[in-house]
Amino acid sequence: MSKAILVLEDGRAFEGVSFGAAGESFGEIVFNTSMSGYQEILTDPSYAGQIVTMTYPLIGNYGVNDEDVESRRPWVEGFVVREASRIVSNYRSTESLQDYLKRHNIVGIEHIDTRALVRHIRAQGAMRAGISTVDTDTRSLLDKVLASPQMTNRELASAVTIEERYEYEKAETRPVGSVRNLKLRNVGHTRYRSCFRLKYFPIPNKLIASQKNSTTKEGKLNAYQSETSTSAAPTAFISEYAS
Repeated sequence: MSKAILVLEDGRAFEGVSFGAAGESFGEIVFNTSMSGYQEILTDPSYAGQIVTMTYPLIGNYGVNDEDVESRRPWVEGFVVREASRIVSNYRSTESLQDYLKRHNIVGIEHIDTRALVRHIRAQGAMRAGISTVDTDTRSLLDKVLASPQMTNRELASAVTIEERYEYEKAETRPVGSVRNLKLRNVGHTRYRSCFRLKYFPIPNKLIASQKNSTTKEGKLNAYQSETSTSAAPTAFISEYAS
């Protein structure tokens, strides 16, 4: 196991152990309190541009699979845990979390005091951070963190949107409306209930451009973002209702 460090933009630093891919990553440091569902969190487009800290102390014990995803790939910039399990125990698992992060080139750090980190984030607010397994000098990494992009007014819709339109199900239908920030799990539940025919469309470039100057003071793209995220999920339209 190799050394890794996490440095926040206010200078707070945490030393730990590398897991996942080797290298450096930068993004807004946030946390998630879920006890499970780490694969869904990793692939949630609303976490694009962010380093996610898990508060639950043991992550990775049931591995990952090809079904429990929220989009076509992981979007987090980095992953922070107290302990990453090297033992995988679940009949649905096809890969360990360690190998999954390596395959998608996501830098992770473990064996840090995640309780102290979360308390610091709660007290000081979300901020930029960096994880590195190659540059373990705190001052040097802090300089890189301060030079990294801020989340305020950052346009991420074009990064996470789908590239081509596609649809689920074909039936006799009638139009009903549209929704945004729809993730694959929502699509699965909708298909299971046989209610809707779903059409996915890439976010039009004109809409992306029009939103660059209409963000809120938190830097959130109103048309595409949920109340708690600072990035955008692919646009999806529930365009037709199966009668």
